[in-house]
Amino acid sequence: MLEISHVSMAYANGKIKAVDDLSLTLKAGEIFGFLGANGAGKTTTIKMVTGILPIKSGSISICGHDITKDPIGAKQNFGFVPDSPIIFDKYTGREYVDFLGDIYGVSMDDRKRISADLLKRFSLEEAFDKRISGYSHGMKQKIAIIGALIHSPSLWILDEPMMGLDPPSAFALKELMKEHKAQGKTVFFSTHVLDVAEKICDRVAIISKGKLVLCGDMDELKRAQGDESLEEIFMSVAGGSDE
Repeated sequence: MLEISHVSMAYANGKIKAVDDLSLTLKAGEIFGFLGANGAGKTTTIKMVTGILPIKSGSISICGHDITKDPIGAKQNFGFVPDSPIIFDKYTGREYVDFLGDIYGVSMDDRKRISADLLKRFSLEEAFDKRISGYSHGMKQKIAIIGALIHSPSLWILDEPMMGLDPPSAFALKELMKEHKAQGKTVFFSTHVLDVAEKICDRVAIISKGKLVLCGDMDELKRAQGDESLEEIFMSVAGGSDE
């Protein structure tokens, strides 16, 4: 589903490495947690995966499509929810979802079916025909999630998706992740909420100062670390700080 091969990204004329020779492979039918402290390189990695930032070295492919050589092919296969949703706020929620449905070639029947289900889960039906400029942060996060799923992507990418969501909406999001996995698709998400990652992830990767420091099956990692919690494992390998 996702192949990240020896990817690096540096700032300040190469003096600061935000991502340092990172390689990851995500399989079909798994929920993959991408963990790290603030400034560890998570968002930079995700921006390269989604084509927002150019790749300076290495390669990234999504469902067999190189994000640099075939960006349209790659982007047709994923849905992305950024940490701070940037949405055309002059649109209504319906207009925004229809706009994305048009981009991805989703039929009217499919977009109505998918949006109706997701609007109900996130209790957003009454706001669907209101302008997004009047939405709260949490409501914008929800409409961004609906937009990302309108074309039923094979790979669902989320950057800190729990931010701004109330408990019922956070629960709905976790259930959607599990359903996405059950359909043989893949979820790749970064998070600071380690107990959520521990409960729903099949595998996790921990990144520190741009370098991959740990990656593996959640259950195997816990057994190898003496049945420690994910929080304890994270603290032992990443230090839990930006320094």
